[in-house]
Amino acid sequence: MNILIAGLGALGTVHACLLKQAGHTVHALTREKYRDVLQDRTVRVSGIWGGHEAVLDGLHASIDPLRGAAFDLIILTVKSYDTAAAIAQVAPLVGGNSLVMVAQNGYGNYETVAAAVGREHTLLARVIFGVKLHAPGRAEVTVIADATRIGQPDGAVPRERIEAVAAALNSAGIPAATAANITAILWDKILYNCALNPLGAILECTYGRLAEMTDTRKLMDEIIDEIFLVARAHAIPLNWQTTGDYLSHFYSRLVPPTAGHYPSLYYDMKAGKRLEIDALNGAVVRLAREKGLAAPVNEAVTLLIKAKESLSSTRPPLQ
Repeated sequence: MNILIAGLGALGTVHACLLKQAGHTVHALTREKYRDVLQDRTVRVSGIWGGHEAVLDGLHASIDPLRGAAFDLIILTVKSYDTAAAIAQVAPLVGGNSLVMVAQNGYGNYETVAAAVGREHTLLARVIFGVKLHAPGRAEVTVIADATRIGQPDGAVPRERIEAVAAALNSAGIPAATAANITAILWDKILYNCALNPLGAILECTYGRLAEMTDTRKLMDEIIDEIFLVARAHAIPLNWQTTGDYLSHFYSRLVPPTAGHYPSLYYDMKAGKRLEIDALNGAVVRLAREKGLAAPVNEAVTLLIKAKESLSSTRPPLQ
């Protein structure tokens, strides 16, 4: 496949390195300052999937050198707040049989991409492995909870084409599978992230510690309960009938394998980066308001994260 990675952060580095090592042609788009650091186009991955190194076919700060190229797959791995700008940048490269795989956190990314390039060119992926970016082009895979699940929420892409994307990821060493119920699977991750990510960042503690404390368990229970109310109001499909069913699974099956993990918001906050809260708890608040509902706990943690973001942006990033 001819593949473009849009966003060479932690997740993008893993996909770029492993797909190139598997024999695909791989180009990447990144900010100019990072392109200058990676002049040799070499990316490296370490961690639970072993050590890997690859030299990309191209590393670009704009699409100008890529115009006229026929990409089979564009993987969007930018932060959710950059989705609109990123898809506007790569849209001229989408045509024919090109597919854009949305591999990001939170709600609203698929909708933004599909509106820009068409549902027939857009796939949604639920990615649930953890990565730390130690330096530009240097990523460590730290944990995996499940295979990447890939689907088309509106049935607009033939199943065999989705299977081909999943097969390419699998052959590169990135566990992947297709999913007919991809929207419900994505909301599984949104539930998980909304409960753990902001509280772990605010309190600067691991997922396991949040689950141990009575006070934070109560907050997480209420965050999840509000999401169930919002999902029912919007007829969003979930894989769980009741909040209680999900909470039982959450505490017994989801938290234990990642108990020692700190959330991505925590690392971004420490680095003085912009935070993705508007695609997580902030999205829940917006969806609640659309139906005349309140989501007070989700709103409170959203405001707290925004306050932390303001405070951290006034401090120098960690060296």
